[in-house]
Amino acid sequence: MTATVAQVAAAKYVMLTTYKKDGTPVASPLWAAPDGDDMLLWTVGDSWKVKRLRRNNNVLVQACNASGRSTSGPQVAGLGEIVDRQRAVDAIIRKYGLIGRLTIWGSSLRRGASATVGIRVRDVL
Repeated sequence: MTATVAQVAAAKYVMLTTYKKDGTPVASPLWAAPDGDDMLLWTVGDSWKVKRLRRNNNVLVQACNASGRSTSGPQVAGLGEIVDRQRAVDAIIRKYGLIGRLTIWGSSLRRGASATVGIRVRDVL
């Protein structure tokens, strides 16, 4: 059986791999939350991963630890897209509870709420 994006989203941290113009993969550990058959992530809107995602929506996701070291589990290919920030925030708060709420609140104080975006990752069909 092939793993799905939603199964990877169950991990505490997820490694999101996006691609540079020359095809070089770049991995970043993020919090992720399942959203039906998809995965939602939350990050800073002007980050390089967001810029790479806007150019090339092919991604890989895999369970990892907080430092980005891959844990056991498959890499799953997906398609990423920028989505409504609030939907991603709500999903992160549901999954991570008080720590998620405090992290999002702190980020909003530092950068403002509009400085972050949501990312949805779907399985490649």
